[in-house]
Amino acid sequence: MNHTWEEVQPVRIVLADDHDLVRSGIKALLSMIRGVQVIAEARNGQELVTLAEDLKPDIVMTDISMPGMDGIAAISHLHESQPAIRLLVLSMYDTVDFVKRAVASGACGYLMKDAPPFELEQAVRSVMTSGSYFSPVIAQKLLQPSEPTAADELTERQVQILKLIAQGRASKEIAFELGLSPKTVDVHRSRIMERLHLSDVASLTRYAVRKGLIKP
Repeated sequence: MNHTWEEVQPVRIVLADDHDLVRSGIKALLSMIRGVQVIAEARNGQELVTLAEDLKPDIVMTDISMPGMDGIAAISHLHESQPAIRLLVLSMYDTVDFVKRAVASGACGYLMKDAPPFELEQAVRSVMTSGSYFSPVIAQKLLQPSEPTAADELTERQVQILKLIAQGRASKEIAFELGLSPKTVDVHRSRIMERLHLSDVASLTRYAVRKGLIKP
């Protein structure tokens, strides 16, 4: 008698999302898929890394925006430390920048949170059998020529400063946090604006959100 792979061994999933209701809903949907088990849940990237390293699941399914260590950082860490785990992003963000950052960090799949429930099963099956899954919307976006990422346009230090500016921090606060002088921060701020052809903090904040540097 032939057994399908899910009858022989259940697919073990660790699920991460900082919203309890969202996580419960996704867990309920996953639990309805034959041969799939959610073995643990995490509220942030640090919890996710610890659980995944202890439990060594088949799949990690994670949101990107979480407090503390975010999903991208967790994916990057797990990709290095546990290369056998398949890393699948479940996000509400569909911008090419987010997807490319996730893939560059080691994600093998990307699924939208508003996807129909059957697509969740499709993603799990596809990631287990072929090693990757990108929802049609995301696949289409990946084929389009993308605009440059923040890292293409700014130095690492400028990206750091831009994130803090976009969070509403003053030059003195940024200087203190990064161990710089306020004058140096102001010079960086001018260079960032010049390089991006933007003239005010509101535009810088919109840019930071679009590039996935901060949450909307």
